[in-house]
Amino acid sequence: QVQLVESKGGLVQAGGSLRLSCVASGSIFSIRAMGWYRQAPGKQRELVAHVTSGDSKEYVESVKGRFTISRDNASNTVYLQMNSLKPEDTAVYYCYAEVFVFLSYSAYWGQGTQVTVSS
Repeated sequence: QVQLVESKGGLVQAGGSLRLSCVASGSIFSIRAMGWYRQAPGKQRELVAHVTSGDSKEYVESVKGRFTISRDNASNTVYLQMNSLKPEDTAVYYCYAEVFVFLSYSAYWGQGTQVTVSS
């Protein structure tokens, strides 16, 4: 059993910053990748940022230069530093991890945390 617990999001003004964290725990042998998706009302869930165990990172174009993903492998924690937030960043943010359990990798998800950016 693997659990992902996210920090609380919040309400922030446009131009502000917010940092999300997510800790994975449970029967974890290794984690291949961790990252964040988001889903705004009426829109499909989209990948925001992704970091591999080798620290290779990817970002969706709309957050490049504003968001930074980082990872602490020792504590199975992934962070998302969000700067220069815009109203269009408003969404529920979901943490995920590709975890090796038993004989294969499986994807696990956090419960989601609301981020609201006011104009």
